[in-house]
Amino acid sequence: MITPAFELSQNPDFLIITIKVPYARVSEFEVYFEGKEFKFYAKPYFLRLALPGRIVEDGREKASYDDKGIFTIKLPKEIPGAYFEGLDMLTALLAPKKSRSAKPLIQEIVSDAGNGEEEEAAAEEEEFNWEIEQTPYEENKEDQLYSPCCYGFGNQKSGVFRRLQEELSEVIDLKNPDLTPTNERRKKRRVAEAAKFDPDHYLADFFEDEAIHHLLKYKPWWIKAYAKKRDSQKHSPQDEFNQTAIVSFTEEEKEQLRKFTNRTYLLDKGTCHQVYLGLLDILLAYCYEISATEGEKNVESPWNIRKLSATLCWLESFTTVTEVLVSFGRRVLCYPLYRHFSLVTRALNDTIMILQLGKSAVLKCLLDVHKIFQENDPAYILNDLYITDYCIWIQKAKRQCNI
Repeated sequence: MITPAFELSQNPDFLIITIKVPYARVSEFEVYFEGKEFKFYAKPYFLRLALPGRIVEDGREKASYDDKGIFTIKLPKEIPGAYFEGLDMLTALLAPKKSRSAKPLIQEIVSDAGNGEEEEAAAEEEEFNWEIEQTPYEENKEDQLYSPCCYGFGNQKSGVFRRLQEELSEVIDLKNPDLTPTNERRKKRRVAEAAKFDPDHYLADFFEDEAIHHLLKYKPWWIKAYAKKRDSQKHSPQDEFNQTAIVSFTEEEKEQLRKFTNRTYLLDKGTCHQVYLGLLDILLAYCYEISATEGEKNVESPWNIRKLSATLCWLESFTTVTEVLVSFGRRVLCYPLYRHFSLVTRALNDTIMILQLGKSAVLKCLLDVHKIFQENDPAYILNDLYITDYCIWIQKAKRQCNI
């Protein structure tokens, strides 16, 4: 079965689901919905969603199909006027399977595809399809025996560099990461930064700063979006339905989201705290890159982002916001072409705007980082270690998990 391209929108009374099913047999389609569950089947397409709010069948529901192969389904909200959050978080909406695993639930792996016929769906639940998702860095007992040091998203991976040392040696600066604990990584990172700092380069950028001032004039998309949000809050602070359009995803970004496999991450409070700090570190590096290239990313972009982020380059696990800011500031003054503290404060202000715009803006930036790494060899491995998990996790991240 094929998971179709789909989008969700809303107004005060209806949830609107748009499904693109070219070449489907429209004479034979089924729609099922109840509460927060939605299923759609039109051979060979199948879509199963876990909705963020409850819908009802009361006679007002409507469905239409046009000659472009698009189904538009309007479903009444159980509570008129209710606002459903996260309709653009496409990966999170794909309904998870029930887990039948007896293993410890470190991660719940779910499928974004299913079957429209009840008997086949039941059989699918009984037997897990191991080919749905490949996890190239899944730990085993041998890795844990020789690799006590963890890293990656939520420090959930180990042994990766022992197996792929040749491929990954160009991605990170840390040597022997599988045998280097967190406190040693930090010490070695600071020594490397101190050795790399070039006073002459710094002073040249400080006094001959015409290029820096030119870069600071560039305005990325989030500046306009942030101004639009503030303006909308002044004129209609309670109108949440109109505010959802401030940050939107392109068709390419939506396709990226649909390709991810929905997962649930079980993180304790300390790990969640560390994950948020890693996100802050990655966003700072990304914002610097966008300013330094004026949005025109180039072949050096993957290097810039991973070099400026200690999370990516040194597998750092931060414990405070101050540590993140100090690390980022030091690395900006040591590594990239433009080494000026104004670019540090600019990246910080941009990151604050992105965070205030909400999860959609953060996700949009992460998707861009994912694309940059995916197109670069060997930086794409950082997607497996960090960025893909961040793209999936941020869609369900809880607001109360503060840093």
